[in-house]
Amino acid sequence: MAAHKTLDDLYASGPVEGKTILLRADLNVPAKDGKVTDATRLERLLPTIKELASKGAKVLILSHFGRPKGERVPEMTLAPVAVALGELLGLDVAFAVDCIGDSAKAAAEALPKGGVLVLENTRYHAGEEKNDPAFAKALAELGDIYVNDAFSAAHRAHASTEGIAHLLPSYAGRAMEAELTALDKALGSPARPVVAIVGGAKISTKLDLLGNLVSKVDALVIGGGMANTFLAAKGIEVGKSLCEHDLKETAREIMAKAEAAGCRVVLPADVVVAPEFKAHAPAMTVPVDKVPADQMILDIGPDSLAALAGHFESAKTVVWNGPFGAFEIPPFDNGTNGAARHVAMLTKMGEMTSVAGGGDTVAALNNAGAADDFSYVSTAGGAFLEWLEGKTLPGVAALEHA
Repeated sequence: MAAHKTLDDLYASGPVEGKTILLRADLNVPAKDGKVTDATRLERLLPTIKELASKGAKVLILSHFGRPKGERVPEMTLAPVAVALGELLGLDVAFAVDCIGDSAKAAAEALPKGGVLVLENTRYHAGEEKNDPAFAKALAELGDIYVNDAFSAAHRAHASTEGIAHLLPSYAGRAMEAELTALDKALGSPARPVVAIVGGAKISTKLDLLGNLVSKVDALVIGGGMANTFLAAKGIEVGKSLCEHDLKETAREIMAKAEAAGCRVVLPADVVVAPEFKAHAPAMTVPVDKVPADQMILDIGPDSLAALAGHFESAKTVVWNGPFGAFEIPPFDNGTNGAARHVAMLTKMGEMTSVAGGGDTVAALNNAGAADDFSYVSTAGGAFLEWLEGKTLPGVAALEHA
């Protein structure tokens, strides 16, 4: 992994007391009726904010919220999020009605040492998503130092995530640093064997991911609806199951690439089927090659789960993206829950490093009660997936040592 400048590098360059730090955070949190409904991302920002504030820096927070597309959309103001952040910090967080210009400068100048100010939604300006140099310069004029603690927005080359990093001394915050460290342990320089779990509905959304992983891991476990396409590619009838029949040849190519790389592709041995996708539908477990024509695959069966346990017992690293079945509806959550709890147990025992993230993964692990015992669970969504795909993330690359 390339070396990224961290807060420790910042402190080594001199004191930050009295300096104004532009902190790129991700305040794009779920909210309803002006109230934050999930504060997970805010909670992960607290260490960096508290650390900088305790050293006497003025902390100005930059973030997007929703997709206002360069317009002032009142429902997408960051004002309520600033209030929620203040409650978590236990202090009054100031709010500026814009992120550039006179109002932002006045709010920044009025901020005392150790104070925290949230600037209004960066996406109220079209220059943000265009990475417009003039807009990046207007942001940079507000501060002395730039700190990026928003890994979840690092896959976007926007003014507040990439452009500004070239205009000010720039560093990774503690949450960004933790994410990069976890990802390096997962795929950059992992302890082997490495088992990757990729679930979800469709292969078509994860072609780049599968293509990258087969050359980096020792076993690739495929679950969810996408496993059906691989089964069909092997000539197995999958009944009424979700299946991308037009991608069977692509699935065969992925399996061939995996074989050439020495990566074992693991598919279900038995499955749970039902005539329809609804709670407590009459379900039964059948061998994977005995799926009735009028049934659909909605989960993996106990034999598949037992086989997975064997892979987990021998693994030193597990990378997880996506559920095994329709985990939102019982009894089709058994496979995901059982596998997640097994990985969590081995992680807690110190037997492995486990890193998970993307899409429904966080919800699935929370549903299993397993998330807290994983080594690291990323809330970054698209950025986590692009990193797994082997892509360069502009917001991360901008923080590398020259």
